Amino acid sequence: MFTITEYLTEEHRECDDLYARVEELVNSGSWEEARKAFEAFKDETLRHFQKEEEVLFPEFEGRTGIVMGPTQVMRMEHAQARELIQRMEQALEKRDRKTFLSTGETFMILIQQHNMKEEQILYPMCDQHLDAPEVVQKMETL
Repeated sequence: MFTITEYLTEEHRECDDLYARVEELVNSGSWEEARKAFEAFKDETLRHFQKEEEVLFPEFEGRTGIVMGPTQVMRMEHAQARELIQRMEQALEKRDRKTFLSTGETFMILIQQHNMKEEQILYPMCDQHLDAPEVVQKMETL
């Protein structure tokens, strides 16, 4: 069984790989393939956020009593990331390479900093305070 850190860090890598594929397709002008790849990226990223927001964060907050700390910051960053995903999707629909890539660059800067905070601070705290197999199992059911 995975630790929370291992499980969610692997999901970060998978989402990064999915986005890299979309960017390659946009750069090559393969718009229809890019749209399909973007849907996979978007679905996986939003599912990852859902696992954290509906399972991990409430479990952590309930166990520690910390509600205005790192989980609150992560929720705000998820909202920013969702907005950027929406803007990328709109650019993709318009086949606007420049806007897609510039918005994607902003997204990647945000998400890399976000992931680093989760992987180095929040997830280890969760592993320390929570029953990892139980939490991972709950996340898997979403």
